[in-house]
Amino acid sequence: MDNLIEVNDLHFSYGQLKVLKGINFTIPRGKVVGIMGTSGCGKSTLLRHFTGQLRPLRGSVKFMGQVVHQLSTDELYKMRLKMGMMFQVSGLFTDMSVYDNLAFPLRENTDLPEEVIKDLVLMKLHAVGLRNARNLMPTELSGGMERRVALARAIATDPALVMYDEPFAGLDPISLNTIANLIRTLNDALGTTSIVVTYDLMSSLKVVDYLYFIHNGVVAAQGTVNEMLNSQDPAVHQFLHAEPDGPIAFQYSSKHYMDDLKTRA
Repeated sequence: MDNLIEVNDLHFSYGQLKVLKGINFTIPRGKVVGIMGTSGCGKSTLLRHFTGQLRPLRGSVKFMGQVVHQLSTDELYKMRLKMGMMFQVSGLFTDMSVYDNLAFPLRENTDLPEEVIKDLVLMKLHAVGLRNARNLMPTELSGGMERRVALARAIATDPALVMYDEPFAGLDPISLNTIANLIRTLNDALGTTSIVVTYDLMSSLKVVDYLYFIHNGVVAAQGTVNEMLNSQDPAVHQFLHAEPDGPIAFQYSSKHYMDDLKTRA
């Protein structure tokens, strides 16, 4: 099977707020795929459907040929063992050392002896340049170091799929470039599949093979990096060139400002 994930006519709402309005796309095996869009467009909501945290109102997500929302609790748990996640805010356990943060998923999900776990933890930390930081606590790490530890933990169990939720947010240029290069290098070295969810254009363009642009609850555009940069779609052009005026509104939908003031008066 060439596609690791297949999303078919996916709909989801938070109460009356419709977020996903018929999403369709595939994630090929072995590729780094970017999912882009403005804040609040539903990127993180998509990830929660991939992991089975949310159930669609309509449509489906298939992972390795299985419809995620149809899985039993045991089947869902087994499926998640094939996934790694780098969270927006790193999500490290603050009362555990760097070493124990990486050892945790291995201890929890495998029967490996501690000597083997040690070798694996040091291997992953070495891959992100932090082998000698293994005894530090998360509060002793810089922002860039914390993200690299989170990345190392995401790949600790050699998952088939690694998801990166806004991996570049808040990083300085050096840390940002390092994380971007690591995502690309580790994906190719481990033979895994990666999804990079972000609104950071330039960083994602360095590493992705293919891009999906989410707007108004659907895939508004898709293509390679060059295809997207040369897109004539007004929303894509506005987003990629950071233009203030266009179909993507800055203001949250509301009635006229003067009408609102009169109502308050």
